[in-house]
Amino acid sequence: MIRGHCILSHGFESGPDAVKVTALAEVAERLGWTHERPDYRDLDARADISQLGDVASRLMRLRGLAEAAAKRGPLVLVGSSLGAYIAAQVSLQVTTHGLFLLAPPTQMGPMPDLDAAAVPVSIVHGWDDELIPAGAVINWAHTRRARLLLVDDDHRLGKHVDTCAEAFAQLLALL
Repeated sequence: MIRGHCILSHGFESGPDAVKVTALAEVAERLGWTHERPDYRDLDARADISQLGDVASRLMRLRGLAEAAAKRGPLVLVGSSLGAYIAAQVSLQVTTHGLFLLAPPTQMGPMPDLDAAAVPVSIVHGWDDELIPAGAVINWAHTRRARLLLVDDDHRLGKHVDTCAEAFAQLLALL
């Protein structure tokens, strides 16, 4: 029985076959959720290294996919870094049943500060994240009463892929 659908958005300078996104897709499948992993690399290539890709186009692409998926049943949006930012922002526009965010940026330069729908939110973040201060994520999670797991890792969370997968499984089990 299909429980719902997960859309897993990779971060900037990453791809849909990245280790974390692949691990999360395997969890979704094992727990009876369908999933898709959009590829944003064409949009990311539009920016020079000092920028974070074409954020507006990423938002539009994810919104389109999310709208179609939400018509079929429960939707969970998942993202890593820039993917977490767009997942949270799209949750404000499309009916979403849960959010799973890895290393979410709370601020994105000229873009609006991170915001999300009032749904169950689970976050994994590294204490030593060199791009996004843990304190900013703690404050953001606190105001939403989000589940937050802080780990001894950096922005990529490379030492905690299994931990991320376990936390994602916990969120899906709650839904």
